[in-house]
Amino acid sequence: MTQTTNTLVQKHTEGGITTLTLSQPEQRNSLSMAMLDALSEVFTALESDDETRVVVLAAEGKVFCAGHDLREIRSQFDSHEFQLALFRQCSKVMQQIVNLPKPVIARVAGVATAAGCQLVASCDLAVAESGARFATPGVNIGLFCSTPMVALSRNVPRKHAMEMLLTGEMIDAGRAERLGLVNRVVAAEELDGTVYQMAATIAGKSGHALKVGKAAFYRQLEMPLSEAYEYTAEVMAGNMKAVDAQEGISAFLDKRDPQWQDK
Repeated sequence: MTQTTNTLVQKHTEGGITTLTLSQPEQRNSLSMAMLDALSEVFTALESDDETRVVVLAAEGKVFCAGHDLREIRSQFDSHEFQLALFRQCSKVMQQIVNLPKPVIARVAGVATAAGCQLVASCDLAVAESGARFATPGVNIGLFCSTPMVALSRNVPRKHAMEMLLTGEMIDAGRAERLGLVNRVVAAEELDGTVYQMAATIAGKSGHALKVGKAAFYRQLEMPLSEAYEYTAEVMAGNMKAVDAQEGISAFLDKRDPQWQDK
């Protein structure tokens, strides 16, 4: 078990599961430049962390993430350079989550709005407690949620994404599940059990297979059908050369548990 604590993001690893906890509840876990820098740093480190097989993204307090720090943004109204750097850094972090060679599960308790909703949408999986709520409310303050739109529109049907973006209204956890923004909605007291059971199930798989599969999933999404099949046929043929694939198939046929080497 390893644990690292700083004022912005806490990191705890146990049993192959690393939990990252946004730790500024008094700031509604806003994605300030400092928070984004901290997240970027930890995701970079996780890329080569052999101890971590699955990542859980959580938050302290009653708000999962309220999006960007509007006070920070207001203090920099006159700096186009800062605004561009902020949104670029946010976009980088979201892409780091997608490109991380380990699955990322959002554990959502409370409200996730604007870039906070984007954060949930960027994760591979999401489990929410029944009281969670979601919104992309930038339109309400004259700042359309354009970067959150990228992740949102890749997770929920087009017209529902547009409704969230154009109205800025909150949706409850049940609707978020129906739209595909989250995988499961559970009672608050069942949230940790559900999240960590899911994480443990995934952590028990071949790390090599998870890495190959996650990368292929996102790449093929943007391809035409025939190109996607050609690409994934090559991926599977390459995957067959892996030690774990040959071990897994042999273990299945021999009716025994596989011994993964993550290669």
